[in-house]
Amino acid sequence: MNEAGTSGSGSTGAKPATGAYRVLARKYRPSNFSELIGQEPMVRTLTNAFSSGRIAQAWMLTGVRGVGKTTTARILARALNYKNEAIDQPSIDLSVPGEHCQAIMEGRHVDVIEMDAASHTGIDDIRDIIDRVRYAPVSARYKVYIIDEVHMLSTQAFNGLLKTLEEPPPHVKFIFATTEIRKVPITVLSRCQRFDLRRIDAGALVAHLGAIAAKEDISIDDDALAMIARAAEGSARDSLSILDQAIAHGGGGVSAEAVRAMLGLADRARIVDLFEHLMKGDVAAALAEFRSQYDTGADPAAVLTDLAEFNHLVTRLRFVPSAAEDASLSEDERRRGAAFSEQLSVKVLSRTWQMLLKGIPEVQSSNRPVSAAEMVMIRIAHAADLPTLDEALKSLESGAQTSAAPRASASSSPAGSAGRGNGETASAVSTASFAPSGNGAQTMRLVEASPAPVAFTPPQPDPQPAIAVKSLADIAALAEEHRDMAFKILLKKYIRPVRFDADRLDVSLTPDAPKTLLNDLTSKLRSWTGRNFFVSLSKETGGPTLAEMDSAQRENAFLDARNDPAVAAILDRFPGAKIIDVRIPDTAQGSGEADEDMTAEPMVEDDD
Repeated sequence: MNEAGTSGSGSTGAKPATGAYRVLARKYRPSNFSELIGQEPMVRTLTNAFSSGRIAQAWMLTGVRGVGKTTTARILARALNYKNEAIDQPSIDLSVPGEHCQAIMEGRHVDVIEMDAASHTGIDDIRDIIDRVRYAPVSARYKVYIIDEVHMLSTQAFNGLLKTLEEPPPHVKFIFATTEIRKVPITVLSRCQRFDLRRIDAGALVAHLGAIAAKEDISIDDDALAMIARAAEGSARDSLSILDQAIAHGGGGVSAEAVRAMLGLADRARIVDLFEHLMKGDVAAALAEFRSQYDTGADPAAVLTDLAEFNHLVTRLRFVPSAAEDASLSEDERRRGAAFSEQLSVKVLSRTWQMLLKGIPEVQSSNRPVSAAEMVMIRIAHAADLPTLDEALKSLESGAQTSAAPRASASSSPAGSAGRGNGETASAVSTASFAPSGNGAQTMRLVEASPAPVAFTPPQPDPQPAIAVKSLADIAALAEEHRDMAFKILLKKYIRPVRFDADRLDVSLTPDAPKTLLNDLTSKLRSWTGRNFFVSLSKETGGPTLAEMDSAQRENAFLDARNDPAVAAILDRFPGAKIIDVRIPDTAQGSGEADEDMTAEPMVEDDD
């Protein structure tokens, strides 16, 4: 940033050439400390330091883009070298232009060297500075080095600068500026006085922009000023750049509609309307309002961002009512935001905030941002009819406590009035359970509470008999009943039975069994039976696994088939034939006994 403009007062700046236009950010660049806005703590510290003669050897200015770091560095260089006919010492009062002021503010003074560390990052550039600091200034009091974006210097460059920075010659001062203070080594920070330039308050930006618009003889709406200040996010340079663009966009005058169209923003009043539709759970009205805003040029992600900002404003107004005095707020935001803060609970607002916070990046990364934004709004509107978790639990507890009251009343009242008594009591219970409370912690958001229908409690079924688990086969049957075939396979392959009691299972595992199998077995049994089983790993070998038992049974079936005379005759009659499977017929239906002629039926395959 070697090129610089001057203040709008023109006290230290050269007049531009005829017909040449200077952007507002350069034309109204502060030239002294009194023109800096929003940085009063830093100005106060420097004023006291200069007054007492406690002037540091190096300063580190940090802050977001556009808050005035480089401008402050030039003003500080001007203050260090201030000299006029009456004053010849460093001074904070720069109301009267000094001998070196104009050249310093224009960035062309020989003793004020500005360097952009983004393009001069190496050790050679720092060596050049080290070689030149030994020479006295040409005409000024101090030789001042302003290094912008100092965090871009390499590690070698920082190390080369340390010794000179710690013990510079008395005629040398260093001023560093950076937006990434965490990237500056602590060894450098410890040798500098650090000033954190704050984001400029929206109210201060509105006043500043309004004054500049008046000087430029530009008509601008208050809502437009608020929108520009909000879009600048605390940056004076950004706000002036947006104002410059808005003046060009509007052809001289600046209206709120023009700024809104230029920035792709939604009308703040319409954002409040959309918020109200969502809080009422009116999906149709919310989607219609969103489509209308989108058709007029509003970006879907910007609409959700504005909704999140208004949601935050409503939450803040609930605890800090004075926040409504913010100059960047519109009248609708102040008035209706305060009303919402009294009607909506913090839990509801927090839930909406979380849903918007999750939905904004979804919309930004989606190939169909409009559809994604609509789905986010549908979720928010749908949640308007749902209680928060703790409210639902309280409602259930309240219903459980009062459910016995109608039955007791019915049993003690006359037969003719029993039904009426029950209905009236249930209605009262419903109203007490679901109506909004006095502190705004209602179950629904802006939905009017209505009596809930009388809850019908169905008769409880007879308790189911306890499920017996006496063998691995019983566990395998439970796994098959619950369609957990993967666990059934693991059970049959890796678990050996040792001892089975009522609620205790002692088992052993094969060497290649999964490590989590016993924990899985415990949780499966609890889920399937509703009982807690103690499953322990035994040191005993245990019996065979179900897979081993199935394999042995199959081998025995094959052996019996081969010894069967009929099968043996078939194998002899057809050379090359072999037994591929043995199937045992099912037992007879309607009887617990097997058929008298039940025999193994081997399946024979002829290779020919």
